[in-house]
Amino acid sequence: MKAAPTIKRHMIAVLVDNEPGVLARVIGLFSGRGYNIESLTVSEVDADVGLSRINLVTIGTPMVIEQIKNQLDRLVPVHTVHDLTEEGPHVEAELVLVKVVGVGDKRVEALRIADIFGAKVDDTTLESFIFRLDGQTEKIDRFIELMRPLGLVEVARTGGVAISRGSEGIKPLASTWSVSE
Repeated sequence: MKAAPTIKRHMIAVLVDNEPGVLARVIGLFSGRGYNIESLTVSEVDADVGLSRINLVTIGTPMVIEQIKNQLDRLVPVHTVHDLTEEGPHVEAELVLVKVVGVGDKRVEALRIADIFGAKVDDTTLESFIFRLDGQTEKIDRFIELMRPLGLVEVARTGGVAISRGSEGIKPLASTWSVSE
């Protein structure tokens, strides 16, 4: 009996022209083929040349991930597509804001857990805290789960971002970026 292909989580970084409709085209590519996006972040990385970076997390078999990369690479405003998961060591992080409402022992316990995780208190009232935490997705997931029984009422997450380790970086094909000396 043949083993089923392994489904794996992938962090993909895409450099695109910063113009209207690009994000819709990328999302349309995923939805039109039934692929799921677990998280998505977009930001301008070079205003002078109008370049943005899309970081997206998706899951799939090796064949599905290869199809996604190939289809992304064919979109006209796309400069480069990088599967950071496959290309080697990289640093991944995300940011979360967590609102916890509670009094008494639950309030004290929420502060204690936040301290253990290195979360910052961004806002406080007599009944609530808003904690800010950054780090790997698994750490954020654990923090949220521990806050649930203590009065968690709201979560806002950025989604994952990643950058490859080492001296090389992701650059557009016709790069205007240079390393400062």
